[in-house]
Amino acid sequence: MRHGNKNRTLGRVRKQRTALLRGLAISLIRDGQIKTTIAKAKELRPFAERLVTYGKQGTVASRRQAATALGEPKADTIKKLFEEIAPKFKDRNGGYTRIVKMGRSDGRDEAIIEYVE
Repeated sequence: MRHGNKNRTLGRVRKQRTALLRGLAISLIRDGQIKTTIAKAKELRPFAERLVTYGKQGTVASRRQAATALGEPKADTIKKLFEEIAPKFKDRNGGYTRIVKMGRSDGRDEAIIEYVE
């Protein structure tokens, strides 16, 4: 029984799901917006917003936490998160991303997840 298990499994085991979220988050940081399914976007939202919160703190410890959450990505990804994305949200308390539903295509519900300007 699945009592108390509220996360979406996305048809994957935990390691695959973690790798998927890391890849989506890195793409979101790099490109500013990505097109994916609604379920993946809804799972990505809290993950990505936590990364922006780390970026707003701006400490060495938060930089290391963000790097660990992203699976030790390239240095330019972390740099962009901390120096370009996070400063835009210094006066905002949460709600850094937006999910825009695109409708159905190819048999799936698609959405765009992007940072709020």
